[in-house]
Amino acid sequence: MRTSCRFRPRAALAPILGIWLLIVPGAPAVADNAANRIHIEYVPPTNPAHQPLYEMIKQQHALEKLQQVFSPFKYPIDVRIRTVGCDGHVNAWYNRPVVTLCYEYLEEIRRDMPKETTPEGITPLDEEIGQFFFAAAHEMGHASFDLLGTPLFGGLERAADQFATYIMLQFGKADARRLIGGSAYSYRKYLLYPTVTAPLKDFSDIHGAPEQRYYNLICLAYGADPVLFADVVVDKLLPQWRVPYCREEYGNVVWAFDELIDPHLDHQLTAQFLDRSWLPAPTKK
Repeated sequence: MRTSCRFRPRAALAPILGIWLLIVPGAPAVADNAANRIHIEYVPPTNPAHQPLYEMIKQQHALEKLQQVFSPFKYPIDVRIRTVGCDGHVNAWYNRPVVTLCYEYLEEIRRDMPKETTPEGITPLDEEIGQFFFAAAHEMGHASFDLLGTPLFGGLERAADQFATYIMLQFGKADARRLIGGSAYSYRKYLLYPTVTAPLKDFSDIHGAPEQRYYNLICLAYGADPVLFADVVVDKLLPQWRVPYCREEYGNVVWAFDELIDPHLDHQLTAQFLDRSWLPAPTKK
């Protein structure tokens, strides 16, 4: 089974750079669960331009953090998460049993990072980590649906987005807020114009339009915690007509996760990892 997620050009969520800083001082670099099915691989790049990026994410144990977060999932076979050069293609995908994150993808995210904190309070660090984690969790959603035999009555890509959003919202409130804010910010350039035109063929993409994925993301966040994410309504980031549905939308995701995914989790490990503060404090200037 192969699911490909072209996050940037037209279909996408924008992910992958914050990996480096997902390290928490004192936290073990690798999950110590003997049954851990998650394996990682930093594939040396063939493009010399990617060498500094490869060395940085490896030094910062980026994939080890993902290994920890997803170690509670009791998959029937081993899953490998790898970073690799993709011959110039900006992409990320799942192809059983491997999740692939391209160096080109990380490189593009790095180029597009804001230079300072936005007026909304989103720091460059928040955006980097949020984008990276959303992308990786999206692909792990594909892996979970495939390997756990999860039935889906709806679009595969939207389900993977919902999976990723749900996972981010399970962290402590401070981390959840930063992860959601950072990943949502990646859609900013798609929201600058109130009227959008696109070639008809764009609607044949299995991914939703970036603008729609943005609204789905913040609606789920607001539905999960209307107080923590009150600003999406106050600042009119979410259209008023959508607001009343968000609580129910999030409730449906929770129900699906509890029924279909939760039985495949090691709950002791889940509590251990989600109880921890994963994000470093933002640098104050």
